[in-house]
Amino acid sequence: MSIELLSLDNIQEIARQYGYWAVFIGIALENTGIPIPGETITIVGGFLAGSGELTYWSVLGSAIAGAVMGDNFGYWIGRWGGWPLLIKVGGLFNISSQQLEDVRKKFSKNAAKAVFFGRFITLLRIFAGPIAGIAQMPYDRFLLCNLGGATVWALIMVTLSFFVGRLVPLPQLIHWITQFGVLALMGVIAWVGMTFWLEFGKPRLQGKE
Repeated sequence: MSIELLSLDNIQEIARQYGYWAVFIGIALENTGIPIPGETITIVGGFLAGSGELTYWSVLGSAIAGAVMGDNFGYWIGRWGGWPLLIKVGGLFNISSQQLEDVRKKFSKNAAKAVFFGRFITLLRIFAGPIAGIAQMPYDRFLLCNLGGATVWALIMVTLSFFVGRLVPLPQLIHWITQFGVLALMGVIAWVGMTFWLEFGKPRLQGKE
């Protein structure tokens, strides 16, 4: 897909043409694990609601439903086939299955937080569902965290774009939200990297001494 097809102008046109379906399908596909701008589509939906082209509650409901459904698909994809694929990928980087198992156990301890708060973090929003499935997170717990996270995320995104979009240009609003997601991602990467090094890298260095 070309960059032009993903421009903000085209996203706005899609949202105007397909309305609530665009919001629902866009965020559902993104949360399934497909890297499309679902969050941007949701923000545009809230913005159009603020301008009277759509209704606030319908955009909010579409965003919540799409986020919950998409994450559910992602969860089951990860649970059914994600682990064997992860082991193959790990082998390419000389990461043993035991090391991956240790990482999976550590993730399981924080899976609820990852599913709930991951929606606000760039990329993690896309992969939180599949990773939770790979980690064998109990489905009832996942469903609860998924629904709670989707509701809070959609409420903030749609409400923010609904009200702030009247005062701030849409491109600027999207830029601010994107920056926040990227900064949050950098923080998560730093935390995961440090945890991984303390778990595997530091013991190896001590062993060589």
